[in-house]
Amino acid sequence: MKLNLLWVPLALLAALLSLASTQLGQWNVNASMLWQSLWSLDDSASIGIVMHLTWWPRLVTALLAGACLGLAGTLMQQVLRNPLASPSTLGVANGASLALMLATLYAPWLLTWSSAMVAMSGGVLTMLVVFALAWRRGLSPTVVVIAGLILNLYCGALSTVLLLMNQEALHGMMVWGAGSMVQTDWHSVQALLPRIGLALVLILALSKPLNVLSLSDEGAKSLGVSLAKIRVIALGLSVLLTAWVVSLIGVIGFVGLAAPAIARLCGARKLITRLSLAMILGALMLAATDLAVQLLPGRRAMMVPTGAATAALGAPLLLWLLPRVSLGNRQRQQMHAGTSAPRQDWPLGRTLMLLVLGVGIFATVSRQSEGWQWLALTGDWSLLEWRLPRLLAAALAGGVLAVAGAVLQRLSANPMASPEVMGISAGTALGLIVTIFAGMGASMLSLYVGGLIGAGATLALIVLLNRKTGFQPEKVLLTGVAIAALMQAVQSFLMAGGDPRAYQVLAWISGSTYYVTDSTVTTLALVAAVLVALGLMCQRWLDILPLGGETAQSLGIKVGRARMLLLALVAVMTVSATLVVGPLSFVGLMAPHIARSWGAKNARAHMVTAGLIGMGLMLFADWLGRQWLYPQEMPAGIIASLIGGLYLMIVLRKL
Repeated sequence: MKLNLLWVPLALLAALLSLASTQLGQWNVNASMLWQSLWSLDDSASIGIVMHLTWWPRLVTALLAGACLGLAGTLMQQVLRNPLASPSTLGVANGASLALMLATLYAPWLLTWSSAMVAMSGGVLTMLVVFALAWRRGLSPTVVVIAGLILNLYCGALSTVLLLMNQEALHGMMVWGAGSMVQTDWHSVQALLPRIGLALVLILALSKPLNVLSLSDEGAKSLGVSLAKIRVIALGLSVLLTAWVVSLIGVIGFVGLAAPAIARLCGARKLITRLSLAMILGALMLAATDLAVQLLPGRRAMMVPTGAATAALGAPLLLWLLPRVSLGNRQRQQMHAGTSAPRQDWPLGRTLMLLVLGVGIFATVSRQSEGWQWLALTGDWSLLEWRLPRLLAAALAGGVLAVAGAVLQRLSANPMASPEVMGISAGTALGLIVTIFAGMGASMLSLYVGGLIGAGATLALIVLLNRKTGFQPEKVLLTGVAIAALMQAVQSFLMAGGDPRAYQVLAWISGSTYYVTDSTVTTLALVAAVLVALGLMCQRWLDILPLGGETAQSLGIKVGRARMLLLALVAVMTVSATLVVGPLSFVGLMAPHIARSWGAKNARAHMVTAGLIGMGLMLFADWLGRQWLYPQEMPAGIIASLIGGLYLMIVLRKL
């Protein structure tokens, strides 16, 4: 559907004026007072001070920041020929934010020198990692975005670690990092305005070479254009634009994706037209969203970050764009070619022996105030009363999540599928968060039901969006990008609101086993036994379904019913594990992948081996989290996500 070139900008402008009029009407500000407060400070009235030092700077900053992000997103999409490229989906914004957080804690002198350069360094490093992961696939649009998702989750895990360890020092920064538009002077405007002007001059000077990038590489080279040079300059400029925004107001989600996408839908074909329209759309979208946030009732207007609001609005946009992403047969063949066949036989008994050995080591060896201790020498076996429940809970949750990942990978014939990457864990987390903040999280049953509703809704969304395209692996994974972004937006809302329950939710999201009790372990063991037994009962389906729907149907399997039952089982497994270790770990991806490379060929061996490996991974993650920064503890889920993120990068690099 093609929109008129002016309809959307005019509609956004009308919405902006309407929101501004509503807010100013509440303050009894007339037109004369409004324009006078823009140019001069009237200190005789409090409303004049507020207008000149807060309202106008906030509005102009939103317009300039939105224009920056729209410009950066359009440049990225033009250079990469990727309609899903943006500062958010490539991880640039989160990388810049993490760099600023690290500098705040460990090198504050860098911020006094240049916060923009610190942010740019983080953004450039993140983008270089994304390119390194996707280079072998020719910077395929979907692989680039999947790599960006990995880096986003990885940067989010590191940020969570820093926050948990430095809550007091970073609380204010978390509000800023979620995209706070609050202004007290014209500093941000004075910083952004000349920089945007300089960027526009450079873009105009490069307009002809940038237009050539729409052609194939061979066509561009035949015209004498240095592709490498123009790409480096354009991408560097887009990262610099993003870094300027992040260093001043924090992470603003998805404006850099939405503005160029809508500009294309409006029929803007020429690059200069798309750049101009994307700037206007980005400016109006961010300003209108910020004004809408300010009109929220009570203290919510002060506590809700604008960046989180744009991320919450941008996630549905990404879901809407997915069916419109074109994927060639060559790309799909490459993805399936990346499914590595087992290279060697790995007996199940050997895996079980390793797990038993791991339990013995992780339960008896630890770091104490006197140094490293082994219970066999110290004889202080009473410590097992505290350690075993945590270790067993982590192991059981890791095993269930790994079996769920094995079911998903066989069901979708996709080696990159897992509850975490497909967004099922994020959907579970959303359901649990809503349940807690709705006042219904007092019992484990209500939490379980809330998580199950969230997981079920996510699965329904995945089926709805991917049914017509035949559940292409790339598009299924990209659905998880949007759902994970939505969870991050909700998390930002909670962390910025100052509610004491937010830190409880954060500790749970990070996968802490600190509050596990004997009753929790007993319940989880019973649930895990039942769920894994149900999975093993479905082994015939899981052996046949990867062969294709027609083949499975010819062998007497009702494909639709089998898939729905298996997806429901995955949802229940994910909820059971997520309640204990949080939604961040990559165990559901790592363990099944390792199991196949170790020689687990049929469904039964795949699930059992993956389950044992998942148990071992979470045991190690929980143990390492207690030892790494002793006496401080790091949650097992965060440690698992850091390990799993590295593993996922290696796997993606080899595809």
